[in-house]
Amino acid sequence: MRKRYLIILFALIGSQSTAQDLHFAQSSQTPLFINPGATGVYDGWERFIINHRNQWLGATTQFMTTAVAADVNFFKSELGDKAHIGLGVLFFNDIGGDSNFGNQTGAISVSGILPMGRSGHVLSAGIQGGLGMRKATLAGVSFMSQWDGSSFNPQVASGEDNTLSSFTYLDASAGIHYVFNGGRNNFSRKNNLKFTLGVAGYHLNAPEMRYVNGSGDRLHRKYVGNIGIVSDIGTSRMSIDANAVQFVQGGHYETLFGMMLRYRFEDNTKLTGHSQDAFIGFGCYARLRDAIIPSVMIDWRGFQFGISYDVTVSALRRAYGGGSLEFSLAYTNRNTALFKTRKKTSKKF
Repeated sequence: MRKRYLIILFALIGSQSTAQDLHFAQSSQTPLFINPGATGVYDGWERFIINHRNQWLGATTQFMTTAVAADVNFFKSELGDKAHIGLGVLFFNDIGGDSNFGNQTGAISVSGILPMGRSGHVLSAGIQGGLGMRKATLAGVSFMSQWDGSSFNPQVASGEDNTLSSFTYLDASAGIHYVFNGGRNNFSRKNNLKFTLGVAGYHLNAPEMRYVNGSGDRLHRKYVGNIGIVSDIGTSRMSIDANAVQFVQGGHYETLFGMMLRYRFEDNTKLTGHSQDAFIGFGCYARLRDAIIPSVMIDWRGFQFGISYDVTVSALRRAYGGGSLEFSLAYTNRNTALFKTRKKTSKKF
C-alpha cells in the first residue's frame, strides 16, 4: 500500500512538472517564458512584467504561480535600426497541492537583435540559463492507512516517511524570434501592422529530478512555437490582436490560441506628445480541449494591465466548481529610459 501511494504522488508531481510547466494563459504577457529570443524585442528600452495565476479556484487544493521578469536593451539606436543586445532576468514561484510542491526558478536571458535596416524586419536569437529548485513534503498528504474503519482520522500515523528531497538544478534554454513591424504613416499616426514568429527549446539539458535518493528521472525538454499578428482595421479606431502558441513536452501537448478586439482611445501622434497608442481590448482565448478564456486588456502610457479567467470545459470541471484567475501588469519605458542611446550633438562657437 505504501509503495502504491508513493507512486501516485510522484506521478502527480511529474505531471505538474511537464504538462503544466509554467502554465500561463496570457502568453503575450510572458515573452521570456515563451522564447528567450524575444528578450529586448519591443518598442522601448526597458520592460517590467508581473504575472500571477490562481489555478482551480473551486478546488480544495489550489496552485499559485507568480512570475516577475524584466528586460532591457543595450546599444540600441534612436531609430532602432542597428544591431544591439537584449538582457533579461526572470523569477517565478509555483506552489500547490497537498504536498506543498514548490517550483522556484531564477534565470538570465541574453539575445542578439539584428534589425534589417528600416524595413521593419527584425531577427533575434537568445539563450537563457537559470537555477531551479524543487521541494515537497508528505506532512499534509493523506493515506488509506489513516482510515480507522469508520472515518478518516488524521491522528492515526500514516506509516509513511517524509523522504522527499529538496534539490537544485541547472537549466538551459534557447530560441529564435522574428518580427515584422510595418504599417503605413499618415498625418495623424502610424497605422499598426505587426507580425511575430518564433521557435524555442526549454530544459535543453534535460536536468535530473532527484525527488528521492537514487531516482534518475529527468525533466523533459519543452519545445514552443508561437505566431501572432496585430493589425489596425482600416482607418477606424479598432484593431485585432491574434496569437497562437504550441507547447510540446514529453508526451504532453498544449495548444493556446485566440484573438482580442481592441479600441484605441488615444493616438501616438507627435501633436499630443505620446509615443504610443492607448487602448482597451476584449477577447477570448482557448486552450484546446481544456478551457475557454475570456480576457480584458488595458494599455495606457506604457502600462498594460490584463485579466483573464479560465472556464474549464474538459472533464476536469467535474473535480472542482471554479476556474483559474490570472492577472498581469507590465510597464514599458520608451522616452526617459536609463539605457536609451542618445545622439551626440556638437556645439558650434
